[in-house]
Amino acid sequence: MGFAEEYLIPLVDEGLGNSAYLVDLGDGRALAVDASRDLRALRAAATRRGLRVAYAADTHLHADFLSGAVQLAHDTGAAVLASAAGKRGIPHRGLADGDEVDLGGLRLRALATPGHTDEHLSFLLLDDGRELGVFTGGSLIVGSAARTDLLGAERTEELARAQYRSLHRLATLPDATAVWPTHGAGSFCSAPPGAERTTTIGAQKRTNALLAAPDEDTFVRRLVASLGSYPAYFDRLTERNRRGPAVLTGTPPLPALNAERVRALLADGGQVVDVRPAAEYAAAHIPGALSIPLRDQFATWLGWLLPDTAPLAFVVGDGQDLDEVIWQARKIGYERLAGHLAGGIPAWLAAGHPQASTAFVTADRAPAGPYLDVRQAAEYADGHVPGALHLELGELAARAADVAAGAVVGCGHGERAMTAASLLERAGHPGVTVLDGGPADYAAAHGTKLDATGGGAR
Repeated sequence: MGFAEEYLIPLVDEGLGNSAYLVDLGDGRALAVDASRDLRALRAAATRRGLRVAYAADTHLHADFLSGAVQLAHDTGAAVLASAAGKRGIPHRGLADGDEVDLGGLRLRALATPGHTDEHLSFLLLDDGRELGVFTGGSLIVGSAARTDLLGAERTEELARAQYRSLHRLATLPDATAVWPTHGAGSFCSAPPGAERTTTIGAQKRTNALLAAPDEDTFVRRLVASLGSYPAYFDRLTERNRRGPAVLTGTPPLPALNAERVRALLADGGQVVDVRPAAEYAAAHIPGALSIPLRDQFATWLGWLLPDTAPLAFVVGDGQDLDEVIWQARKIGYERLAGHLAGGIPAWLAAGHPQASTAFVTADRAPAGPYLDVRQAAEYADGHVPGALHLELGELAARAADVAAGAVVGCGHGERAMTAASLLERAGHPGVTVLDGGPADYAAAHGTKLDATGGGAR
């Protein structure tokens, strides 16, 4: 059994497409790398192994989640390890290129690998001088490198050139060195699709198209061309992480609110988020509520579509986990969680308040009207309904007026399309039909074939 199989525990957040890592140091202590504020899986893994987290390392100032390092320092006394150049406003051991930390047998060496962010470090794990693996964060990832446009368009090329140098520095490590990235498939930090979340230096030298670029200019063109859109909340979390998120005591509450409280909150500028499955929202919902079904991607769409400044009330269905709502919101910095509607939609209707509904139909029952595709650009390029209007879900609120009356709204399965329909309803654009299925289903039912423009889904 190798080191990774015995001592390394990857902790994958499927919704954000990221991996944190827990390293068993062999003496009852552990190292956590790139842990998010939602520490439930990490704590469970540590408990199973009888471990106390003694070190919490962050490879960079994360934009897609709040770091859990501050919480670990509070809860377990963990020493926070991070780049000195990050100028964090929290107690931490600031590391520069080449600095090493003695973990009690194993050593952790900081390697400056800017590109994804200015102060990015990779952490090389050493055993008596032998390279076991490297935590590459948002530098070298499986099949690619992380995006370089998070600090603004004016710095994208500069950081892409830094990323080129960082990847080629990492490529000088022995081929057998394991690569443990943070960003993986499903991340909006430019990770490509694929099941593999870890790799080796040798494998990336053979297969990574960016590492295979013949020169720096080609590398930059390839990387910049791969950059799609990203959630709006990314623009505010870097500074939140620099300052350090607030320490929490247990799971914060999500109080029960009666129908009158929810109605008053909505009237006073608050937001109502309906987390029930799309079909339940379609059948009956509070007018003006935003549909974001509770699934792995809940945090992404919450952070993309709503500000973090308004109080939020949630409509949940039978059997849905309130803790999941709380932690998905908290890990991306949503603190103003007012509560949930006690008794759900039946209680709202029993109080005599109005309801709305949305047509949610399979492809064979969908009208042959104008088609709105709200998937990401790469998904659309892979295959779409001929003549479809393409507006990514993240840009729809600003362009609702472009959507034709009576449109059929589609995505891959129906969840994002239902969110889109709720946005259109809020914009005074009712009467859309949501497709329960994907574009291939619709094309087949309407006797046509998908168009494709290339690009590859992300």
